[in-house]
Amino acid sequence: MGSASVVVPRNFRLLEELERGEKGIGDGTVSYGMDDGDDIFMRSWTGTIIGPLNSVHEGRIYQLKLVCDKDYPDKPPSVRFHSRINLTCVNPETGQVEGSRFPMLSSAGWHREYTMEHILTQLNKEMATPHNRKLLQPPEGTFFFNHNSATIHADN
Repeated sequence: MGSASVVVPRNFRLLEELERGEKGIGDGTVSYGMDDGDDIFMRSWTGTIIGPLNSVHEGRIYQLKLVCDKDYPDKPPSVRFHSRINLTCVNPETGQVEGSRFPMLSSAGWHREYTMEHILTQLNKEMATPHNRKLLQPPEGTFFFNHNSATIHADN
């Protein structure tokens, strides 16, 4: 008989991701954690990416919202930038990372083994690609707001 793979239940998987996120990841350019520690469904997460060196993103800190629906990790989370950013895979009005332009989040490109860390790390790499690393960026301290094109400023 062939070996059967064990499918880790959603909540155990998210607990593993939470523990890894709390311990710190790799070189420190990406991090993530839960929005609300009392959310027993562990749906709402916040991610942070520090922009890569030698790009217009260098030194910038980007905040993201990740929502892991009941089908996660079988289906990808919804990923939306809170900080305004100009990337080819991000909807310029809403901040939503579009699966059609970021294959990792597409139905065909998503694999159950991927984690929020993988997504954030790949977005960081995307910032450094030739077609994104020199794109004119919105002013620092501006944010996407309520899934529309309104912005708020950090000093307000």
